[in-house]
Amino acid sequence: MKKVDAIIRPEKLEDLKTALTQSGFAKDMTISQVLGYGNQKGFAEIVRGQRITPTMLAKVKAEIVVKDDAVDDLVNAIISVVRTGDVGDGKIFILPIDDAIRIRTGEHGGDAI
Repeated sequence: MKKVDAIIRPEKLEDLKTALTQSGFAKDMTISQVLGYGNQKGFAEIVRGQRITPTMLAKVKAEIVVKDDAVDDLVNAIISVVRTGDVGDGKIFILPIDDAIRIRTGEHGGDAI
């Protein structure tokens, strides 16, 4: 099993949810609001007479655990809907998962997801 973490633009969340629902990946998805620092940088603003350039920008993190053979399909689905071609589109991280346990039934591994 693999855990796919996709850090994306907040305005792309609804598009991502729709695409993953249609492809069957959204049933075990966790969404978090996060702050990130990267190449994008923020836009300079004047706040109380001070010029401020925010460095921590709002992003959304989608976490999805899938079986190994579904990782490529999931990653392609994510990229197809969130890519704009501009700096700040985000990143995808793929991590190994040793086990998963469904608390309600006690199922392990792929049966738990």
